[in-house]
Amino acid sequence: MAMLLEVKGLRAFYGQTQSLYDVGFEIYSGGITTLLGANGAGKTTTLRAICNMVRTEGAVRFDGKDIAGRATEEIVRLRIAHVPEGRGTFTTLTVDENLRIAAYTRRDKAGVQADLDRVFSYFPRLKERVQQQAGTLSGGEQQMLAIARALMLRPRLMLLDEPSFGLAPLIVVEIFKIMRRINEEEKVSMLLVEQNAALALDLADTAYVLETGRVVMSGPAAVVKNDENVRKSYLGY
Repeated sequence: MAMLLEVKGLRAFYGQTQSLYDVGFEIYSGGITTLLGANGAGKTTTLRAICNMVRTEGAVRFDGKDIAGRATEEIVRLRIAHVPEGRGTFTTLTVDENLRIAAYTRRDKAGVQADLDRVFSYFPRLKERVQQQAGTLSGGEQQMLAIARALMLRPRLMLLDEPSFGLAPLIVVEIFKIMRRINEEEKVSMLLVEQNAALALDLADTAYVLETGRVVMSGPAAVVKNDENVRKSYLGY
């Protein structure tokens, strides 16, 4: 399996405050990797650092090319899609308009329509609400819309920040099932930040644990899940 993303010695800063300390990890093509850690551990910052949304130092390579320091919009064009915490939908626009914004640079109308149809096959509920204003959707539907909009980029890598946040358990299970389908059918690699460690470890094949901006544990998700410290700290048993 080919390596898709390689991060080495990643440091990140908010002003003069350092948030990440020599973080390193790898994501293989078609794989799902999860970052676990308490609030403030640096998980969200890691996603932002990959997209150059914070000041960073260190090496970030995507598909063998150095992308550290590139403009965020250039990183998006490489088909790295970021689904931020809080969903980030345009609440005054319709579902259809939110999805089409993600494809605004494309001129292939037939291809855009095909991608819309593909997205709706994963999220039929969005098709039912295609002309509804995004701000009137439920929290679960807004999260679906955020993931669907990222899919319109035809991503090779999706960065997902807390997709379960604030959602009812049944909706979370539904969204994670869809994420697995997307990974299996589209071969989209994923880097998942998620407070629900049990769900994240069940979905992922590889896991990294962050504490105060440093990687303190890594390995196959099944192995990390059985670690006593992880079980006590994140799984509650």
